Amino acid sequence: MSDILILTHVDYCPPGHLSDFLTARRLDFRVLRADLGELDGYDLDRPRAVAVMGGPMSVNDPLPWLSTEVAALRHFIRRDIPLIGHCLGGQLIARALGARVQRMPYTEAGWQPLRRLPQAADDPWVAGLPEELVIYQWHSDTFDLPEGARHLLSSTWCRNQAFAWGERVLALQGHPEITESLLRAWLEGWSHLLDASQPSQQGVEQMLEALPEKVSALQRVAEHFWSRWLGLAGLA
Repeated sequence: MSDILILTHVDYCPPGHLSDFLTARRLDFRVLRADLGELDGYDLDRPRAVAVMGGPMSVNDPLPWLSTEVAALRHFIRRDIPLIGHCLGGQLIARALGARVQRMPYTEAGWQPLRRLPQAADDPWVAGLPEELVIYQWHSDTFDLPEGARHLLSSTWCRNQAFAWGERVLALQGHPEITESLLRAWLEGWSHLLDASQPSQQGVEQMLEALPEKVSALQRVAEHFWSRWLGLAGLA
C-alpha cells in the first residue's frame, strides 16, 4: 500500500498536477473518493502524507460522508502527519481544527493575485515565494482561521487564502493543482455558473489568456508547497 493518500470528492476535481508531480518522483500514491464511501475500512494509520482536493459541495452540506472525512482528518492531525488541503480540502481541514466555514456574498473565480502577509515572510511554507503570487480560484465559501493557526496569504476578495497549523498542516483556498486540460474541462462544463460582470470573477477569455504561462508559474508555486509537504514526511 502507498504511503501517500489523496482524498477526492468528485470525478472532475482530480489531483491534477499533483499526480504528475508525484509520478515524476516515482512516488506511489492512492486516491480515494471520500464521497463514495471509500474511506470506510481504510487504515487511517497507514499514510505518511495526506492531500485533500476540491469539490463543488460545501463543508456545511448535510452529507454523512463529510463527517466521516472530517473525523479522518482529525485522526491524521492527531498523528501529526503532513496534511495539505486544496480549496474544499482546505475548508475541511479548517473544520477539522474547529474553525467556521461560511458562504461569501460572492464567488471568487479566476487567476487572482495573492499577497504573502508580512508576518509570514519567514514561514517555511511560503518563504522563498514572491510577495505577490497568482493562484487559480473558484469558490463561494471561505474558512475562518483555526485557533493557533498562522495566516499566510490573502487576496482582495478572500482574506483567508492560506493558513498553517503547527509544522505539518497547510490549508489553501485556491487550486494550485490546476492544469491546462483541467481548467478547460471546468470551463467547458461549468462556465454558465460564472458572471464576468462581477468584479470578483474573471470571464472565460481572461481565464484562458496566456494560459500556458499562467499554469507554468502556478506549478512552480504548487511544487514549492508539495516539496515541503513531502519533505516533512521523509518522502522528498
